[in-house]
Amino acid sequence: MPSAQAPAARGSVLKAEHLTKQVQSPEGLLTIVHDVSLDIAPGESVAVVGPSGAGKSTLLALLAGLDLPSEGRVLLEGRDLTRLDEDGRALVRAQRVGFVFQSFHLIPSLTALENVMLPLELAGHARAREAALETLRQVGLKERARHYPRQLSGGEQQRVALARAFVTQPAVLFADEPTGNLDAATGARIGQLLFEMNAHSRTTLVLVTHDPELASRCGRMVHMEAGELR
Repeated sequence: MPSAQAPAARGSVLKAEHLTKQVQSPEGLLTIVHDVSLDIAPGESVAVVGPSGAGKSTLLALLAGLDLPSEGRVLLEGRDLTRLDEDGRALVRAQRVGFVFQSFHLIPSLTALENVMLPLELAGHARAREAALETLRQVGLKERARHYPRQLSGGEQQRVALARAFVTQPAVLFADEPTGNLDAATGARIGQLLFEMNAHSRTTLVLVTHDPELASRCGRMVHMEAGELR
């Protein structure tokens, strides 16, 4: 059973301090995330679970620097994301963060290989093609490298997305419902591949999921309800 507690004395790769996110709505000020603190150690895998509308995806966006909190701060490898402008946060994400989303987010006009190469090219990687091909091989898609997303099944598209996420060797991988758009059998295979690649790369994993089987494979599980960690 995953523990609810962070490992002691290992330092932090990702730390949230009293995060609150509020937005204006027709009914007034709406609190989506309320006073959330979380400390994640290097190499740890953490599942964020809870009902729909609990604020899980918003919390993930705050932790990844995709959004800014109304209050509190996020430290990624000791760097305060809330003190950086959008360009600064984008640079940190490009260099230190990987993403896997429910809806794949592949660029339709690029081949599988070009989708995986893209983050490396943006970072000025000298051997982007070789690294991307090797990562596609790891997800079993080297022979499909020249195919476009529309020519791939949903499971294959998510394999490309996994390759793109891991190819930069991120410090933290954020996965938001990575099996949510897949049938049960395909989702199980993608989940297995996600954890195999994560173990191989020793990346810190933060996973939002409704899938109890996927969540149970993480080292720690935190439950979110009504914007708060319970």
